[in-house]
Amino acid sequence: MIRNISILLVLLVILALPFVFRQETVLDEWREGDPELVIITPMNEAIRFEYALGFSRWHSQQYGTPVKVDWRNIGGTTEIARYLTSEFAASFRAWWTAQGHPWRGDGRAIILSKTFDPAQQPDGVADDDWAEQCAMFAAFRGTDDPNAFSSQIDMYFGGGAYDAGNATRQGLLVPAWDEEDIPPGLLATPEGAELIPEGMSGEQWRTLTWYGTTLSTFGMCYNRDRLDAQGIDREPAQWEDLADTRWFRTLGLADPTKSGSIAKAFETIVQVQCRKAVEAAGYGNQTDDFEARIAAAKGPPGQMPEGVPVAYQQAVEAGWVKGLNLLQKISANARYFTDSASKVPLDVGMGNAAAGLAIDFYGRYEAEISNAGRGWDAMGYVTPRGESGVSADPISILRGAPRREIAVRFIEYLLSEEGQQLWCYRVGTPGGPRKYALQRFPIRRDFYPSTNPLFQASYERHRANTTDDLGRPTLDAYRLAEEYVYHPRWTAGHFGLLRDWVRAMGLDAGQELRAAWGAIAQAGGPDVCPRALQAMERLPQVPEPLNWVSGLTMNKTYERLDLLREWTLQYRTQYAEAMRLAREENGSPGRFALPVQSDEDLGRARPPADPNSKGARP
Repeated sequence: MIRNISILLVLLVILALPFVFRQETVLDEWREGDPELVIITPMNEAIRFEYALGFSRWHSQQYGTPVKVDWRNIGGTTEIARYLTSEFAASFRAWWTAQGHPWRGDGRAIILSKTFDPAQQPDGVADDDWAEQCAMFAAFRGTDDPNAFSSQIDMYFGGGAYDAGNATRQGLLVPAWDEEDIPPGLLATPEGAELIPEGMSGEQWRTLTWYGTTLSTFGMCYNRDRLDAQGIDREPAQWEDLADTRWFRTLGLADPTKSGSIAKAFETIVQVQCRKAVEAAGYGNQTDDFEARIAAAKGPPGQMPEGVPVAYQQAVEAGWVKGLNLLQKISANARYFTDSASKVPLDVGMGNAAAGLAIDFYGRYEAEISNAGRGWDAMGYVTPRGESGVSADPISILRGAPRREIAVRFIEYLLSEEGQQLWCYRVGTPGGPRKYALQRFPIRRDFYPSTNPLFQASYERHRANTTDDLGRPTLDAYRLAEEYVYHPRWTAGHFGLLRDWVRAMGLDAGQELRAAWGAIAQAGGPDVCPRALQAMERLPQVPEPLNWVSGLTMNKTYERLDLLREWTLQYRTQYAEAMRLAREENGSPGRFALPVQSDEDLGRARPPADPNSKGARP
């Protein structure tokens, strides 16, 4: 009896502990009837926690009531796009038919079209048919009323400029304010100095329908123990470094069809190769002038206007192909492709992968966590100087947002100095995060060094509380943006196609790719296997040859699944050919074997020789 009572008391104490040690927050003060906000996002738990808490606290101070943020986290940007388009199409259809209009079989395609132009009636389309299409399109794009149709979600937070641009062109996003009604002091100072530029170095950071809130770069995380094991004596500093055969079967990569951020990193790699080819051809100092002339001429893709040599375009196209070839070699060194971009730095920190592509905040955060208590910095992260753009993660309001007023206030908070502090302040500092150090780049200019005295004073004030000194060259997002100029014409039009190409080339035919690359490495490397390398690198020839020009329209001309299937079959065939040619070079038809660690050894980290020498390699 006494024993049972004792057990019961212990259970009661355990159940009471969360209430005894609960930290009171403004969220605890939320009551039924107080404002709510529904946001769909791919952002991680730490960001969701801190910004729900921070916004509720800010809203309580500014408007007298807390806000409960209802996060909808259904996956990456691809899953979010599919969900939103499906919800909007179904909701609009119900509303449209309730008005007495018939539903067309192509109704969804019409209202969500990115290219529909009511002023351009296609040949062969009857006038009454065209009038019906235009009426449907105008009704969708001209209605922003939750009582008409809505996804029942207020905001889209995260992703990238590409995803926000797509959502805008599909009519899913609406402006928070008219341009003349933007709150003063939000985007620029009263004197006119920009706090949040429209963009830098060719990257867009805000538009009328979405606003960048935090900045990201892309880079490489790596495990120094694993570098030693692979016989690599130099830490990676450029994208090309990951194409070395010594990385074979050790890289962690994310699937670009699931992660918009990693897809942007892959595009960046191709963009850099275009730039290098243009510079090698002697046109580096003329690029801006040439691109301006091409944009003004508005000619067909690849056709150069007067004053721009054809050799310039040929250099861009040659660099584009080199970029694809580089992505293929990096993919050939992959141990895996994951659906989650955040998994790669985790595996690198534990030694389950030797290196991998990473978004900066994932890489830097995991390096800090992984190195804590080790006695030396076993994990590193680097953003390649001059080889990574600085892109923005947007916030936007969805058409028909049921809680639009609260959504507008959320944008005001995110772009305010108080909201920006959460991205970069240490845990527990005044105005900083409560639980998680987010370690991300704020977008506001006054968090970085500047020749503007007001901005410089603000930077100095914030620096006392930030997790990292944002004035360091590798952490100053504005300096990084100046060092890398993005030319959209070179690669932006291939963005969607690139994701599917990587999928077919490196994932669906990944086993065959690694077998071919392993055979080339065993034979002595790509330099001694030119025929095998040529076979491996051959771009798809079906349903038509893939090149810079055809790649701009191929995913609009052919069904996506058909392309994936045909490309995968071609790559499997040519990888088998490449492996056969490599074995001929090696003089042996047998199986190849490379000196890589077994899966059992992947997680083992070698301790430093001197545990007191932090940062020194053993």
